[in-house]
Amino acid sequence: MVVPVEVVYKTGNSDIATVYIGDFGNNRFAEFVESVQPPLPAEKKWVLIVSTLFGCPVGCMMCDAGKFYRGKLTKEEIFSQIDYPVLKRFPDRRINSEKFKIQFARMGEPALNSSVLDVLKEFGNRYYAPGFVPSISTVAPDGTESFFEELFIIKNDLYGKGNFQMQFSIHSTSTKERDKLIPVRKWGLQRISRFGEEFYSPGDKKITLNFVFSGEMELNNKILSDNFDHQKFIIKITPVNPTISAVSNGMNTELKKVKSKLDKTVSDLKREGFDVIVSIGELEENRIGSNCGQYLGSFMKSGKILLPVDSYTYELEKLI
Repeated sequence: MVVPVEVVYKTGNSDIATVYIGDFGNNRFAEFVESVQPPLPAEKKWVLIVSTLFGCPVGCMMCDAGKFYRGKLTKEEIFSQIDYPVLKRFPDRRINSEKFKIQFARMGEPALNSSVLDVLKEFGNRYYAPGFVPSISTVAPDGTESFFEELFIIKNDLYGKGNFQMQFSIHSTSTKERDKLIPVRKWGLQRISRFGEEFYSPGDKKITLNFVFSGEMELNNKILSDNFDHQKFIIKITPVNPTISAVSNGMNTELKKVKSKLDKTVSDLKREGFDVIVSIGELEENRIGSNCGQYLGSFMKSGKILLPVDSYTYELEKLI
């Protein structure tokens, strides 16, 4: 049975995104998010972003949640983050949104917590959600092979035919740069490709290869073409969100400064046959603190407002 999370703070704009900070006891706090995609209402598309770890041991250089690690959330603690917004909108647990996505990507690398797999297996027993699409975004740390083997089985059994989104955070085609951006032992491009070839089945969503784009990291279309089948993989390019970590590390967070380079990169990738998504969300999400890599707890400790991009400018509402 899910133990209700004690939400101690919230912030945001209900027309875009709301971030909740939950107290799980023993000085363990985790954030989760509900968001919509304007102009679509929640009945058309609704997204939850939940935490899987208390902090993260990976420490990606653009992520504010990687400054500490206090362990894994249990299956019920993950479900409690889902229950909180679901029961407010859909108290009968019948989630009548045409597209309902849960991203296991707020705090923590999901492949380091097998409870994520338990949530995926049990989700259909707890909610009626015909539009449900789970999303796993991972850096594929070494030593997590058993997680991905079981995920492969779960996807085929429960979430086939386009009802699952698999994303690998690559960020650079340079091994040296990847090691700097993602400072843990992890799968290389060839290993990710081999897994993807087995994981993908006809009718599935293409597997996403995600790159944060600042104009500085290598994104070589030939390397990608040599390693990945464009019929099974899609390229997603996102800006480096203006986190405290990214700004402190001198990373460019404004795509408009490198627009010509971005346009050429997209053109080169498309010439290789890849579908390309340039994912630029609502800028207001940066101010709310709901974008990828942003973590309100980091801001609360630092007290910084990241001028001139104005991240984390929404006030926190204390609930308890």
